[in-house]
Formats: sequence, structure tokens, C-alpha cells
Amino acid sequence: MIQLLTPTHWKDYELIDCGDFEKLERFGELILIRPEPQAVWDKALPESEWQKRHHIKFKGRSATTGEWVKKNTKTPDRWHIEYKNPDAAIKFRLGLTSFKHVGIFPEQAVNWDYISSNVKKFKTPNPKVLNLFAYTGGASLIANAAGAETTHVDSIKQVVTWANENQEISGLNNIRWVVEDALKFVKRELKRGKKYNGIILDPPAYGHGPNGEKWKLEDHIKEMMRDVVQLLDPEEHFLILNTYSLGFSSVIIENLVKSAYPQVENFETGELYLQATAGPKLPLGVFGKFCKIKA
Repeated sequence: MIQLLTPTHWKDYELIDCGDFEKLERFGELILIRPEPQAVWDKALPESEWQKRHHIKFKGRSATTGEWVKKNTKTPDRWHIEYKNPDAAIKFRLGLTSFKHVGIFPEQAVNWDYISSNVKKFKTPNPKVLNLFAYTGGASLIANAAGAETTHVDSIKQVVTWANENQEISGLNNIRWVVEDALKFVKRELKRGKKYNGIILDPPAYGHGPNGEKWKLEDHIKEMMRDVVQLLDPEEHFLILNTYSLGFSSVIIENLVKSAYPQVENFETGELYLQATAGPKLPLGVFGKFCKIKA
């Protein structure tokens, strides 16, 4: 069954409005305006309301880079927010990057709930979780906070350092940090005979490994899925595949998962979105996920 899922209980984040290729968001106490290519409709709130409410706005110099414009020079470049669910609590250090990102993808909170819930349900002592394309570590943190031995893999050293900062301010420890191309890491783990109870994949449409390895979603995701399912513990596991490629649908995700893992149980697929307080829904990727829990 195809689902539409959005975070519902996050006090430190709010999508206020979106439209005209922009989004108005609150992270903690700061309200930001950022570009949003999916928001092709009109804004629900008047432009005057956007201008009155925001503290910082991102202005692009190109399709990928730009600068932040603050109303008040005392507004910080870095600040902290928290995420809580019934199973775990984590914190993030946010920051204004030149790529319009602030260090978090809020729609992923739905997947964080799935991760921590399954880790808590596992009968396996000290379950092992692998987070690939792991960015600043939201999924790694929540798995660790819920009690999993967590391995975090990303090809960019700076974001792994950022994820380590998030671990420290969350009061967590012992996450295994790996700076490597995700596909190479998976192949090496296969040769070692490693198994994981949970695997999270949130691959970009395009990317590069630390040694110049090229990643293109449609070219490499089939190979990745075929390899990564072999790392799953056959008795107890979960897997999440999340993509933010405009060309991918939930049906494509379903076909990928079922082709790579025909014995899949409890499979779910659908679309992640953020519900704006002003009314619109902002689509932000498609997902497939499944789990198996020991009786």
C-alpha cells in the first residue's frame, strides 16, 4: 500500500508555508527562507507575512551555491535543536552552509521513528545498524540512542565531523565513523561476512566518493540494493530506502526492493512530505521500507 507520511510531533521544527519555489521554515527559534524547486504553486501567506516573519534568507548565486542574508547581524550562524520521540531523544547543531542546507532534512523524522521503534522491538541483543550516505547523522543518532551499535558511512569528511559533533551534544558515544564510498564499503563488508539488523540508505541523485568515485542514482542503485540486502541478518532486520530524485516514484522503489529481496516481509512504500501550517503539502522524496521481528 502506498502511504503519505509527514512528521507530526516535532516542537523544534515547523514548515510555515511554501510556494513560488521557496519555503518558510522554523528551526528552533529561527525562521528561514530557502529555495525549494518542488514548490511550484502560489504561497498561501502574503509576501508581506514572509518578509515580516523571517530572520534569515538564502539568496542563490547559482543553481547550487549562494549566501545567507540576515535581518539582524547578531543572528547566529550556528544553533542547536532537539528531536524527541517515545523511544529516543537527539540533538543537532545547525549551521548556515553555502549550499542552502542547514545540516538536517526534517522530513526524515518519519524514518527516525521507524528506526528507533524497530531497534526497541528487536529481540537481538545489541542490534547492529548501518547508515549509508549518512550525512550529519540523524538516522545514526536515533539508532544509537535507541540502543543499536551503529556504523555511519559518508564520503565527505566534513559532514562526518559534523555528525560527530551531533553525537557529542546528544550525549551519545561509540558510533563507528567511516569516511568512504558507500558502495565500496558495502562490498567490503560482504567479503568480511558482516551482518546488520538495520540498514538505512538515503542516496543522493548524484555524488562523489572520497577518491573521486562517481555515484549516479539510476546507474548504481540496482547494484547497491542487490549487495546491501545480503548484509541483512536473516532472522531480524529492517531496511529503509529513501530517495529525493524527481524521476523516482514509489512504484520504482517497490520494484527495486522486491527484485533485490523477493522474500521481503512487512513492506511499505510511499511519499514523504512536510505539512505546512499555512496549508500546502511539500513532497520531499519517496521511500520503501520493511522489517522482520523475531516472534
